[in-house]
Amino acid sequence: MSLTQQDIDFIKANMAVWFAEQSLGKPPAVYEIELRERMVRVEEELKHQHEWMRQGLEQMDKRFEAMQAIMDKRLEQVERRVETLRADRQAFRAR
Repeated sequence: MSLTQQDIDFIKANMAVWFAEQSLGKPPAVYEIELRERMVRVEEELKHQHEWMRQGLEQMDKRFEAMQAIMDKRLEQVERRVETLRADRQAFRAR
């Protein structure tokens, strides 16, 4: 069963009233105000969550950079140690 354009127009025209009736008999204007207030609260909460996420990602970036610096430092130490071992091996072979 498909809807005709007349059915769709009827639904659009009456939907707000039907929702208002389901909202404990509040008039459409009151129901609309409540919906707008809810939307504002949701938008504010989304802004806060966005800010928290941004801060969290910044902290993760800082931690990653710190870990990268530590890993670079350790790699340099390993490279120095390998060079020392190569030099020792060459000195041993030379004897």
